[in-house]
Amino acid sequence: MTTFRFRTPIDELEARKLTVGDDVYISGIMITARDQAHRRALNYFRTGKPTPISFEGGVVFHCEPIAVNEGLRWKIVAAGPTTSSRIEPYEAEFIEAFMPRMIIGKAGMGVKTAEAAKKFGALYCDFTGGAAVLASQKIRAVKGVEWYDLGMPEALWILEVEAFGPATVTIDSHGNNLMRLFSVQHRRGSPRS
Repeated sequence: MTTFRFRTPIDELEARKLTVGDDVYISGIMITARDQAHRRALNYFRTGKPTPISFEGGVVFHCEPIAVNEGLRWKIVAAGPTTSSRIEPYEAEFIEAFMPRMIIGKAGMGVKTAEAAKKFGALYCDFTGGAAVLASQKIRAVKGVEWYDLGMPEALWILEVEAFGPATVTIDSHGNNLMRLFSVQHRRGSPRS
């Protein structure tokens, strides 16, 4: 297990150096997106409409931030990860359509996401749940917010972060899925009734 530090955008060859169990710290731009934002982005893609921001080479954070408006700017006061399995129905197509290099969330993702990560050179990383305030301390600025009509938790928040992490690689670009490996090992080690 190795620790990597990346600045966005992330190159595919760099991402492919990582394997499950590695830790990652991110600096640069990170975009929050939950299921409604994924659904809208894919609808835009299917109809040829451009999204308000490019995801290519970037980091997408499954997160429902809590933000306060301080006059001329927003401040994120909590940025806890969302359970990523709710976004599994969209993620493989999203990776193919928009080419993000890294997805961050919690509790892992499934087979389709792992297949897309392998094919397109992406990573899925777990961030510790319950650390929303600590995560917000790594956010230097809100650079923008798009699709606010979806509501604060579902909007695309464009965040400038510094050494955001650690996030642990649980799906790498070689077809490994740490959550799947863990569940298989757990079933093998479980006593039979």
